[in-house]
Amino acid sequence: MQPTADFDPARLARSLLRRSRQGALATLSAGSGDPYCSLVNVASHPDGSPILLISRLALHTKNLLADNRVSLMLDERAAGDPLERARIMLAGRAEEAPEAAIDLLRRRYLNAHPSAEAFAGFKDFSFFQIRPTGAHLVAGFGRIVDLKPEQFLTAIGDAAALLEAEPGAVAHMNEGHREAMNLYATRLLGAESADWTCTGCDPDGMDMQAGGKTLRLDFPERVTSGTELRKMLVRLAGEARAKE
Repeated sequence: MQPTADFDPARLARSLLRRSRQGALATLSAGSGDPYCSLVNVASHPDGSPILLISRLALHTKNLLADNRVSLMLDERAAGDPLERARIMLAGRAEEAPEAAIDLLRRRYLNAHPSAEAFAGFKDFSFFQIRPTGAHLVAGFGRIVDLKPEQFLTAIGDAAALLEAEPGAVAHMNEGHREAMNLYATRLLGAESADWTCTGCDPDGMDMQAGGKTLRLDFPERVTSGTELRKMLVRLAGEARAKE
């Protein structure tokens, strides 16, 4: 089925990846190969791929260590009939984070799930990143499409300076610019006023969270450095204030 003219599947897929905090993880049972599905918490890498923090005692972890092929279903978790809301199924492989990547994955995951700090350091828990090989997006009649990774993941090859600046930028926004965060949410994204915080930035946008609610603030242009990010956030704050 082809998407309708007013439907941007890649943008919706990226939004679901960034906003989702829980998903259904499907693995292949070790030994039998039977399908097995479990509920997991998720966060997103700067490129948009899902991050998991899972215990080696869990059956799904034992499964993917034997065969790392997985699928992950994410949905909007909104009120009403869930089949009337958008959802995405990612297919890919779950890879345990190498030592060099753990700090980044840990920071991104704990920004999204602060309560996980209590067990993130346990020896049986490890960070995994799902490397998607494709996705199936369903967003209603006429809005069903298969996507390739390059259509929904964010390119970060040119954004080393931004990734280096991101931790400081997130802390700066959360410590001194909660008013601006609320302006982004209410005046640019149409959300209700709340104690919105920044959980991450990437070349395409910023992720925001207030309790169990999440938002994605897309940037009108890519940013690839800390300086460009600061200018973009100042610009968007000005646009939000102009909407008074």
